[in-house]
Amino acid sequence: MSRRFVITGTDTGIGKTVFAAALTRALNASYWKPVQSGLEEETDSETVRRLSGLSPDRILPEAWRLQTPVSPHLSAEIDDVVIEPDSLLLPDTKRPLVIEGAGGLLVPLTRHITFIDVFARWRQPIILCARTGLGTINHTMLSIEAMSRRQIPIFGIAFIGEERSDTENIITEMSGIPSLGRLPRLDRLAPDTLRRAFDEYFDISVFQKVAAA
Repeated sequence: MSRRFVITGTDTGIGKTVFAAALTRALNASYWKPVQSGLEEETDSETVRRLSGLSPDRILPEAWRLQTPVSPHLSAEIDDVVIEPDSLLLPDTKRPLVIEGAGGLLVPLTRHITFIDVFARWRQPIILCARTGLGTINHTMLSIEAMSRRQIPIFGIAFIGEERSDTENIITEMSGIPSLGRLPRLDRLAPDTLRRAFDEYFDISVFQKVAAA
């Protein structure tokens, strides 16, 4: 069974899809977005394929594709679709698998179930993407506390944005969760610039050791 990483974030729109694309390419992995809300613009799966440069067969189909770009529980209600979280079973792949949630940990899938409930059932290592801007200490620490209370394994934190050394240091010191690196905002976001940035700011061997376990 190949090792899996679950990518989540402290908020929506912080860059976790870009990080997921970089990690998927670096590990030569497959990618899965279980639930996609919003289909009019480029979906997260399409973004990962474009930025990673991987073949279409590496991008696994979503379990649910919902039209409206809002929280999955509301988008499903608008689409008259019933999301069944218990049926979200981890795909069995020969390659490492990068799985991306939607928004933050407590984004609701239904009126009763959130993403963190599914992650607690999966018990797969989580990579928490955290922006480096104002407010991230509180958001990141709350996210770590929520996962720790549910005994969800946390692999590490991937910071995204401009360097804020004190912010990054105090989060890792107080939480005990290691920093995996920091992905800077790129003036030109393209497969080549993303690859170079990931290779410069992250140690891929850290991920490879777990993916090969």
